[in-house]
Amino acid sequence: MTVDPALAAFADDFVSEDDVLLAARDAADEWGVDSLSPGTGSTLRVIASASQARAVVEIGTGVGVSGVYLVRGMAPGGILTSIDVEPDHHRSARATFAAAGFAPERTRLITGRALDVLPRLTDGGYDLVLIDGRRTEFPEYMEQAVRLARPGGVIIMAHALGHGRVADPAQRDPETTAIREALRAVRGADGLTASLVPIGDGLLIATVNA
Repeated sequence: MTVDPALAAFADDFVSEDDVLLAARDAADEWGVDSLSPGTGSTLRVIASASQARAVVEIGTGVGVSGVYLVRGMAPGGILTSIDVEPDHHRSARATFAAAGFAPERTRLITGRALDVLPRLTDGGYDLVLIDGRRTEFPEYMEQAVRLARPGGVIIMAHALGHGRVADPAQRDPETTAIREALRAVRGADGLTASLVPIGDGLLIATVNA
């Protein structure tokens, strides 16, 4: 079953974005960044709020669209650690976070390749891990996310439907294959409880069993 485009648009239009997010989306278009849809962003905010997340790490900063949704949902004083290999993306994200009124200490931006940075982060130190970034590296990101998330914590993988290609077995490009591999790893993991949600480009949402 495919998601009706009209229903998908209706779900996204249900969310009203302010000038901060609209400006960030304009910047994303300029940088060629595939930012998360409004419905996807609002889902991140709800999950961060429901879990009262205080420590969150996201792989792939973009220009701060996902970060705004996450920080707005996090517990007061919570810190978002955001990793991106592109310094220009971080500069745009900092401007977005400042425009959103976030105190500088609420966000920690680390420039570098995610697979070099993630091993240096604390085991079980995060309430929520968001996987985005380079889709060919999603399986490795997922392996790191399982290590980083605390028991009871949440792991979310964006673009889990790969613009519809993941569900089509004829599609075997490297990005689609990597997304499928990450999905299989989660489905086969004893320590995770997961759901694949067809919002935006798809969200895989998993909790680490306590």
